[in-house]
Amino acid sequence: MGVTLRGIEAVPVEVEVQVTGGLFAINVVGLPDASVREARERVRGALKSLGVSLRGRVTVNLAPAEVPKEGALLDLPMALAMMDASGMSLPLEGSLFIGELSLDGRLRPVRGAIPAAVLAARLGLPLILPAESAREAAMVREARVFGASTLSQVVSHLKGERVLEQAVSPEVEDPGGDVPVDLRDVRGQAAAKRALEVAAAGHHNLLMVGPPGSGKTMLARALKGLLPPLDDREMIEVLSVHSVAGLPVRSCRERPFRPVHPTASTVAICGGGSSLRPGEVSLAHRGVLFLDELPEFQRDVLEALRGPLEDGVIRVSRASGTVEYPARVLLVCSANPCPCGYLGDPEGRCRCSLGDVRRYRRRISGPILDRMDMRLEVPRVPAAELIDAPSGGEDSRMVRSRVLAARRIQADRWGPLGYLCNSEVPEGILRRHVRLTGEAKEILKGAIGAFRLSGRGLSRVIRLSRTVADLEGSPSVEGRHVGEALSYRSLEEVG
Repeated sequence: MGVTLRGIEAVPVEVEVQVTGGLFAINVVGLPDASVREARERVRGALKSLGVSLRGRVTVNLAPAEVPKEGALLDLPMALAMMDASGMSLPLEGSLFIGELSLDGRLRPVRGAIPAAVLAARLGLPLILPAESAREAAMVREARVFGASTLSQVVSHLKGERVLEQAVSPEVEDPGGDVPVDLRDVRGQAAAKRALEVAAAGHHNLLMVGPPGSGKTMLARALKGLLPPLDDREMIEVLSVHSVAGLPVRSCRERPFRPVHPTASTVAICGGGSSLRPGEVSLAHRGVLFLDELPEFQRDVLEALRGPLEDGVIRVSRASGTVEYPARVLLVCSANPCPCGYLGDPEGRCRCSLGDVRRYRRRISGPILDRMDMRLEVPRVPAAELIDAPSGGEDSRMVRSRVLAARRIQADRWGPLGYLCNSEVPEGILRRHVRLTGEAKEILKGAIGAFRLSGRGLSRVIRLSRTVADLEGSPSVEGRHVGEALSYRSLEEVG
């Protein structure tokens, strides 16, 4: 039994080998990609290093046949199956194998070790894989993981001559006290700091608009220090995405923070390519995706984010197939108010015409803007305040404690229904479980026309109001909570 990857899911593959008479040849069938077909030579060289010579016509069948097979994960099970079919009786049933072989029989690390370990735990089978990938796979505590450095070590283990040592699950690291940017170090911007607290408490998307140097990027980086740690389920989801992408992983509850440059392509952000790898929106799953200078992104790139922001997943379709990756992100964006960035500057530095400003703002479409729960103006801090005012106010740790308390309230409320925070809850469930006072309902009725709220926009205001109430510990949503939520819609005309 081997494994192939479809998205972040490991799919079991049964490797069958038949050796018949005739001229020597190795044929691999079962929808293999180029890297799987090339395994013929890697496996042949590895077996030769052990003194095993293949003879006759060797047919390798990878079942189920309709599932595409990709990557070098199947090298190890293919080699073991060939050895067994060539007369070496090996007890191959009852284990799961993955690993890439070198020509001298060494096992190289592979991507996808964590999804493979999840599959092994679900099937109740031990997982045998390269030693360099064993620590990564052992992060799935329910799995029995054995690491080997060479093919000969795997054979000795199967024969009972030298049993491999089971990999030990590493200790899970909690996010440390050090944060990239502490809120106390941000001068002024009290309204923006409050907005970050609300965004972190309910996992709400945030758009900040302000001139260059107003601190938008600094505020976005400070958000990471306010987010709660990943729970066990979230951590495995995040580690699975990074494992499939071939990125280094560590057993840590820290949420990802992925800044993206405006020159990034649709494939880089959404995923794809020949091997259907995850993009930035999936690598930021359960964390922050930061798009700096939002209007500078290509329009098709931004429009491709509409579905993931709404559904929490992204489907990547290519000629080779379709895969689905998780994409539950907290989207944080920054933008200048005009092309030069100085619209409204008291010193009158802006030289943009009204047409220039309108064209610049129209780069952000209405549907994308409608998916922003919070829109905030970040003015430039006066020079005197930057120089003379001492750093002070609440630090990130104090604000984070309130965020954690609000998240616990949301977990108690939505956990039995399968949701973690207010932003994830579907509209139907939201309306049935959120209690609005009479005053709150009246304010919402008046806001529908005043703010030109769509149905989606109204639901987002209600979710945001519920988060503000959770930060206060209020069981019902009152008028003041709705008022604060509406204050974050003040940039309605930015698009």
